[in-house]
Amino acid sequence: MADSTSRFGFVAFAETWNGRLAMMGFVIGLATELLTGQGILSQVGLG
Repeated sequence: MADSTSRFGFVAFAETWNGRLAMMGFVIGLATELLTGQGILSQVGLG
């Protein structure tokens, strides 16, 4: 059984930070698209 103070694995602490970082990545991706006028795939050479 997982320790309640663990910060790794599928625990609430890790999942909270995973969600926060995913939201930041999404917002940064949208901002980059707005500033450059290109989509994410075009910026990395795939589109």
